Amino acid sequence: MSTPLEVIVDTPSAPLDPDALLQRLPVEGVGAVVSFVGLTRGTEGDAKVLRLEFDAWQDELPKVLHRLAVQAGEAHGLRAVAIAHRIGSVEPQEPIVAIHVGSAHRGPAFEACRWLIDELKQQAPLWKKEVTDHGATWKAGLG
Repeated sequence: MSTPLEVIVDTPSAPLDPDALLQRLPVEGVGAVVSFVGLTRGTEGDAKVLRLEFDAWQDELPKVLHRLAVQAGEAHGLRAVAIAHRIGSVEPQEPIVAIHVGSAHRGPAFEACRWLIDELKQQAPLWKKEVTDHGATWKAGLG
């Protein structure tokens, strides 16, 4: 009998702590943990990024992140997924998104982590405004 997948989802409006999220990841039966942390860049082209502003469909965002975690778990045989995405204003060098994937083996963990960030950017009900020293621009698409 396989161990059920454990999923942790967080959508903080305060600074995101990827290490604290990692500490919450259950590791019983896990042989590999693969993590992805996305940060706000300080520049975009020749512009200085002052901040990113993330707006979200707040009722749906946790549901979408949970659904993606379950899909990744089923497809890759994962033991645990912890996933968090900031909403609100995020300064340069601050974490925007953190994904930690626990699996019995490294191959499925790497594949699942990459799939999760790619699908999050396609499916999560998030919208991003980039505020630079050249002005503000809403970026196209979700994520």
